[in-house]
Amino acid sequence: MFYEPQTLLAAAAAARARAYAPYSRFKVGAALLTGEGKIYSGCNIENSAYSLTVCAERVALFQAVAAGERQFVALAVVGGEQEVCFPCGACRQVLVEFAPELEIITGQPGGTVYCRNLKELLPDSFRLKRGACPDER
Repeated sequence: MFYEPQTLLAAAAAARARAYAPYSRFKVGAALLTGEGKIYSGCNIENSAYSLTVCAERVALFQAVAAGERQFVALAVVGGEQEVCFPCGACRQVLVEFAPELEIITGQPGGTVYCRNLKELLPDSFRLKRGACPDER
């Protein structure tokens, strides 16, 4: 599917503006493109019990999955004034569950675009085989 990386970066930047990051002050936005061309966005949401913080990438993915989406093409991430802001390891692991071939885009809207495949960012990811759990049928 053809998509314009700058469009996704702009959607991620718009989501970043809604981030809640009073502790780190590092706001992040993400925009996830589905196989049908829909875009789901998310922003990081911090909590004073810091381990309860949720990254922008997972917020976007969880919104899409909650809406019934299962096919994903690309994810754009914009973080602060940094030129490059790839997903953290936890987000990479969650994303690979749904889209191991996902294209990850980062940069700033109107600037240089950096693209990596999720498999490149998380080689040999953990995958539990279906049926491996005793209660799973």
